Parts: sequence; C-alpha cells; structure tokens
Amino acid sequence: MKNSLRFYLQLAFTLLVCAFLIVPVVLSVLAGVTENFFVGLSSGFTLRWVAQVWDTYQMTIWRSVAIALACLAVTLVVGVPLAYMLARHQGGNSRLARVFEELLMMPVAVPGLATALALIMAYGQYRAFRGSLLFILVGHVLFTLPFMVRPVLAVMQSSQLAVLEEAAASLGAGIRQRFFGVVIPNAASGILAGALMVVTLSIGEFNITWMLHTPLTMTLPVGLADAYASMRLEVGSAYTLIFLLMIVPLLVAMQWATQTTRTRVRL
Repeated sequence: MKNSLRFYLQLAFTLLVCAFLIVPVVLSVLAGVTENFFVGLSSGFTLRWVAQVWDTYQMTIWRSVAIALACLAVTLVVGVPLAYMLARHQGGNSRLARVFEELLMMPVAVPGLATALALIMAYGQYRAFRGSLLFILVGHVLFTLPFMVRPVLAVMQSSQLAVLEEAAASLGAGIRQRFFGVVIPNAASGILAGALMVVTLSIGEFNITWMLHTPLTMTLPVGLADAYASMRLEVGSAYTLIFLLMIVPLLVAMQWATQTTRTRVRL
C-alpha cells in the first residue's frame, strides 16, 4: 500500500513538472496558428502568421542552417583529430593533454556574452570580418567544439584504439590508412552524436550570436527575439513553431545518438 502511494505521488509530481514545461510551449504554438490569440481558439485557425514569418524572416533561417553546416564541417575537421590526439596522449597520463582538455572546455564555462565581447575586442577593428557571417561562425565553433570532442573522445577511449592500430600497423597500414580505416569507423557513433549536438546548438545559439550579429547577419534565434519584440504575439509564436519544427527532430536524433554512444562506451 505504501509503495503504491509512493508510486502515484511520484507519477503526479512527474506529470506536474511535464505540464509546467510543456503547456507554455503548446500555448505558444497555438498562438502561431490562431487568428487572434487574445480571443482564443474560437477566432479560428490560420497559417497566415507562419506565411508572414517566412516572407519576413526566411533569410535568417537559411543563414542559421548555413552557419550550422559550416560549423559542423569545421568541428569535424578540427574536433575528430583533436579527440584522437587526446585519446592517444591520455593513455600515457599526459599532464599536458589533461590541461589542454580543460582549456578546451573553457568556452562552455564562460558566458556566451563574454566570449562574444572578447571576439569583438580582438577582431572588431576588421570591419569586413566583423560584418560577415564568418565572424559569427568563429563564435559558434568556439562554443560547439567541446561538444564534438567529448563524445568522440569517450568512444575512442573505450575502443582500445591502441591495440587495433597496432594490429593494423603490423599488417602494413600507414598512419592515414589507420586513421580512416580503423579510428573513424570505431568512433562513428561518437562522431554522429557530436555532429547532431553541434548542429542543434549552433542553430539555437543566441547569446554569442546576439552580440556578434549585424542587421545583415541576423540568424534564426535573433530573428525570433526581434519578432517577439517588434511584431504581434501571433507572429512571434509562428516563428517559434518554425523553430521547433527544425529543432525537435534534431533533439530526438541527438538523444538516440547519445544513447547509442553510451551503450557503446559501456560495452
């Protein structure tokens, strides 16, 4: 009896927390497809707010997608070899490797506004660079690179790469063949998890982007804030709906990839 009561109390608390988190999102989505939010659902459903958002802010969506894909490419090229280097040197308990790994996590610990301000102070005098999407890309790479390195490093540390590489070397494989034929396939689940995380974080990143953007380089999250600040509530909510349609599938895929990575690490 006591265990049954505890179960129902826990279930009620869980449902209450879920409702607290989900209800505002549902209301925001409904506002984006309602003729008049203040009248309510009785005013009728419409997609004209979504169409208005697309007409006004579609370039911010394409910019966010372009930056996210470019950020993914950079973090793959830089992060995977970096994780490989850390995995190889951590096997020897290298103090330098541990220090470097901690420094790599600094952009996550430092507030995004502080990172953006540091970039502006360092490179703000280069006007062409300051007003380009490349400037925002640099901020996104600094922020997302640890999220690529961490899952890849975790899988590499659990895959006994040293043994596999030694076996491949004994068969005559060069360093390039070992990296692309042994390391990359064995770290594929970590690379996938890191890639999904990088794209999701880049598309949704606001703090760094808000400081670094210009009116010509506005991205999706900044456009969302602008829509809520300067237009009708229904327009901002329709923008939120588009944002969720982009982010939610990525979050589901990221959860699946992360679970796969954890299973691989346990095995």
